[in-house]
Parts: sequence; C-alpha cells; structure tokens
Amino acid sequence: MNVDISPIKQLARHASEHGDMVVAVYEDRRVSYAEFHREVGLLAAALKDDGIGRGDRVAYAGHNSLNFVITYFAAAWVGAVFLPLNFRLAGPEIRTVLEDARPDVLIAEPEQASKIGAFLELLSVRQPLLIDDDPNILDPAPEFGDWASYREFRTAHTALEPHVPQHEEDLAALLYTSGTTGRSKGVMLTHGNLWWGQANVDSVLDTRFGDVSLAVAPLFHIGGFNAFTLRTVTRGGTLVIRRQFDPAQALADLEEFRVNSMFLVPAMLSAISRQEGFEDADLSELRAATVAGAPVPPALIEQYAQKNVLLLQAWGLTETAPFSTQLEAAMTAEKLGSCGVPMPYSEVKIVDPESLADVAEPCVTGEMWVRGPNVSAGYWNNPEATAAAFTPDGWFRTGDLGYFDEDGYFFIVDRLKDMIISGGENIYPAEIEIALNAHPAVTDVAVIGTPHEKWGETVCAVVAFAPGEELDLEALRDFLTKRIARYKLPSRLVTVDAVPRNGAGKLDKVLIREQVAASDNAQTAPAVPPYTEAVRIPR
Repeated sequence: MNVDISPIKQLARHASEHGDMVVAVYEDRRVSYAEFHREVGLLAAALKDDGIGRGDRVAYAGHNSLNFVITYFAAAWVGAVFLPLNFRLAGPEIRTVLEDARPDVLIAEPEQASKIGAFLELLSVRQPLLIDDDPNILDPAPEFGDWASYREFRTAHTALEPHVPQHEEDLAALLYTSGTTGRSKGVMLTHGNLWWGQANVDSVLDTRFGDVSLAVAPLFHIGGFNAFTLRTVTRGGTLVIRRQFDPAQALADLEEFRVNSMFLVPAMLSAISRQEGFEDADLSELRAATVAGAPVPPALIEQYAQKNVLLLQAWGLTETAPFSTQLEAAMTAEKLGSCGVPMPYSEVKIVDPESLADVAEPCVTGEMWVRGPNVSAGYWNNPEATAAAFTPDGWFRTGDLGYFDEDGYFFIVDRLKDMIISGGENIYPAEIEIALNAHPAVTDVAVIGTPHEKWGETVCAVVAFAPGEELDLEALRDFLTKRIARYKLPSRLVTVDAVPRNGAGKLDKVLIREQVAASDNAQTAPAVPPYTEAVRIPR
C-alpha cells in the first residue's frame, strides 16, 4: 500500500485539532501550530507559483531559526528537496556544495548571502532570496544586488494549496557531509528514511505528545534536524529554538521551559555542566537527553546522573537518519560507555575491515555496518562513493570501529581512518580522549597520530586546559598510567586554547593535524624524557 507519509499531514492535523498550542519558541517569539501551518502553506504557495515541485532543490543558508524549519516544511508541501547548508563553511566550501546540488531556490541570511554573492551568478539559481524579516539577525545586508526579498516572496499569496503526497522512496532532503576527508558528499534522505528514523527514536525514548524539545544543536546536522526537531513538530510538541548554542542560555532554557528532550554532543553537555548554577538547577523534567557525535566520557555521564538525568548515548550518522543504536536509560550505569543495542528498525553488525567477514565473537573490534529503512540509498551525483560505502544487499559501511559485548551491547572504539598504528599496535584515539577528559583540569582534548622515525606513528594529545590549570606532559602521562596501557600513552603534548571542532560538534581532526604540523615549524620541542616532547601553539 503506497501510503502518503508527508509531514504536512501531521502538521495540518495539529493545526486543526489544537491550533493554539505553541509549536515553537524562537528567541522572543512564540508561534502556534495554526500560525505555523499557515506560514508554511503560504511559502509553499509561493514556491509552487514559482514553478517549484517534485525533485527541485530548495536550499537554506543560515543559523537555527524559525525560517529554517518553515522552509523544510514548505519544501515538503510542494514535493521539493530541502538542502540545509552548514553556516560555518567558507565561501569556496559553500560553492562546492551549491555547484553539486544545483538548487532552484536559495534562501540565505545576510552573512551567508555575503559569502555566496561573489559567485551567485555562476550557480544558475532561479530564485535567490535574502532573509529580511527576522529581527534576531543583526548582520548587514550584502552589497550584492541579485537577491530578492524573502518577505515579499513568502507573503505574495493568501490561499493555501493542497500538499503533494509523499511516499517512502521520494527524496526529502540532501544533507552534505563535512568533507573533512575530501569532497563533501550529499547524503540523499527520503521521506521513508526520515519517517523510520523518527519511528526508531519514538520506539525507545520516553517521548510524549506535548513534550518540549531544546533545539540548540546545529539544525543542518542530522541529529538535531530529524531525531528531535522534525519529530517534535510532527509528534505535536514544542521547540525551543536558539540561533546558536550558548551554555548559560541552554541551562536557563532547560529550567524555564521544563525541557523534556534534547539532542546534544558531549562537548555541549560538558559546557553546560561548567556553568554557574548547574549544581542547583532543576532538570527533573528532562526525560530524553540523547547524546551522540562522539563517545561520551563516563565522568560526564556520572555528573548528570547525580542530578537524576540519564544521558542516553546513541550512535549513528547522517546516512542513518540519524540513529542506529541507543542505550536505554535503565542500562546507563550497568553498560557505562555503551552506545546501546540496535534500534527496532535497524540491523547492525561488526565486519572485519580487511577480510570483510562478519565478526561473530564478542569483544572483537571491527567496522560497524548498518542496514534498515532509515539508511540512505547513497550520495547525490556520486556513484563512486555510493558503490564504496553501500553494498548491493543494502548494508552501509559506516567507517566506525566498534565491538559488541557478551550481552549484545555495542561500544564505539573510533573512526577507522583515525586509528593510530605505533610499533605494530593498533591504538584508538577515542579511548585516550575519554581517559583524558576525566582529568578535572582538561576542558577538551583530541588525540592524533604523528609520524615517528622508529615506531611509524606516535600518540599526540592536543589539550585545552581550564584557566590556570595547565599540566605538563609528565603529569598527563602519570594520570593516564593507571587508566590505559603504557604503549598508548601520549609521547607528545600540544596545548591549545580551544580544540577545533566542526559544525556538528565533532573533533576537526584535519584542522587539528594542520595546527600540530604548524607548531613543529614554529617551535623546538624542549628536552623531555625519551620519546616524549611537548610544544605549545601560541595564542
């Protein structure tokens, strides 16, 4: 049976049955379901009048906002494909994505429009629209005159059109990967992928009609986009949307709005926990605090558990829309550090990355493969990358290393490409990062491999310390000695003010390696014990 699973059906239902209910709090504005449904419908009418329909791409370039969410639903209304752009990309990086996706409509905030304006005429975008109706945007308008008014475009119609039915195979969104290892890839997500991804979340988390969800993770990232923002709207809840993550504001929002669910990466949760007032904050309504994007330090899990908030570690990728495993709240303490068991509608297995044979024994590390209706069919305009990552029988090769224990619970070890091989030993940076994060003086850390004449590679720790708490390499190694094997101990220490992370909150290993390489040229390492050296990247 070819069922219409368009999100507009649920949106219209909520607007009809409880139109006065607040769907979104965006900075100082509160928007009801009835108002939101009408604003989405009028933008959809404008898109349709402009010739936008099934398969056309509608791009949005900007921070988290009400307009971001409206644009997604308006695109779905007319059957178009939504293309959210990473607002942190530089102009040349944005150009690469836009030249690949070729959007028909491009909606941009002033800051992004200024980046795009220099090459806009080369993109053949039929309708470039500049956001000019958001009082929370303080950036000046770009100097380029090719942009039309978004306000005038979306208010040109007064009547709503019927929505275009959507089915499982219909393309809903193009989300581009960070491109940190080469060409950025456009992950094709169908309405079926998004629907099953939401069904997975609702099947295992304590989510309810009327829940309040905090939307502070970047919405161009799949975790914040599908699992919580889109799902909250279609489920009948309220979004608290902030343009950017501010830990003090996030802590205040958790209390003021009695937030029930949220998606954050570990670095965000750590920042919130360091805010004044955290110990006394009332977070008793927070039932579904999902954390992903990186392994969660056990110390952070324990810190929130003391406030009766169980951090639910999940694992997934853009290609899995987003989660493939989830650790249930009841097992948080017993399976500390686990990312859980497969979602109800996902299959996960461990595969030897060299022989490609399935791993049947517990506690044996291999590559994690995923299959299910939430898994993307491949990459936009990139058959080579699709063939390399997706098998003919539907498995997606994630590039993540992990294992399952005797009870079938999965544990993430690291990214396959980040593994360090030193003296013939496999060393997983994430294990060392988790151990170092437990030190009270450490605010953030990344571990990479650097060339070594004798061992091939050696372990380098890149660490940001709390003010006035900087440690030397010997002290750091002493701390780790009781936690990890000696051959895994860092032989180099690079101190930084902030460890680089990308827009999704993940460690930017490419930039980190560049910084470490630059430090080699800038400074001579001081005399330290054998096979150890320490440098500092200047402020």
